[in-house]
Amino acid sequence: MTIFEEISEAVESGKGKQVKRLIEAAMDDGITPEEVLNQGLIPAMERVSQKYHNEQFFVPEVILSSRAMAVGTTILEEYIKEQAPRESLGTVVIGTVKGDLHNIGKNLVGMMLQGLGLTVYDLGYDVEVDTFIEKAREYQADIICMSAMLTTTMPEMKKVIGKLVNKRLREKYIVMVGGAPVTEAFARNIGADIYTRDAGSAALMAREAVLAKRNREAKVTKTAGAEKEAET
Repeated sequence: MTIFEEISEAVESGKGKQVKRLIEAAMDDGITPEEVLNQGLIPAMERVSQKYHNEQFFVPEVILSSRAMAVGTTILEEYIKEQAPRESLGTVVIGTVKGDLHNIGKNLVGMMLQGLGLTVYDLGYDVEVDTFIEKAREYQADIICMSAMLTTTMPEMKKVIGKLVNKRLREKYIVMVGGAPVTEAFARNIGADIYTRDAGSAALMAREAVLAKRNREAKVTKTAGAEKEAET
């Protein structure tokens, strides 16, 4: 059994202490946090979700597995923070939308964003429409990232984008959406800028989007400076 399989089994069984010990051993052996996440933790929770839907697992088992998963992600988050570039590339506010209490997927994306050098402000779950916008303005965010794990809460994403449009703030922010029921077609339909199916891709696309935003801003500043010089 590989270390990844051992980690997965420990998460699935809800053995938090064992998850901690195995992840620390993996880190000592030079395995990256991304490898542990993608090959150990995520497959475990996918199996837990499948077993729950097949009625092989019930709420108590899911809660234990989720707690073990949380132990693993907390440890990985510390390692990722240590490895992240010291200079922030940009700023993200991230949260699960109003009416949705799911946290794990959102937490994974947040970790990956931090690992690529982005400053992340986690708003938690059950986040109000206005809170996304207020916090984006407060933290001078580049990206508003929203997660939904229920089809019934997905319309909240559209509400946030609609409010940005109404406040004439839409062009100011890159909007990312994701979550199990979210699709590329839905993201396109509500006017989101970025949609991906997994945390790693989300982080890479966010990084590219922020770099492109910075380049556009630099060009605008340069053009404005040249025009001012020409006037004088």
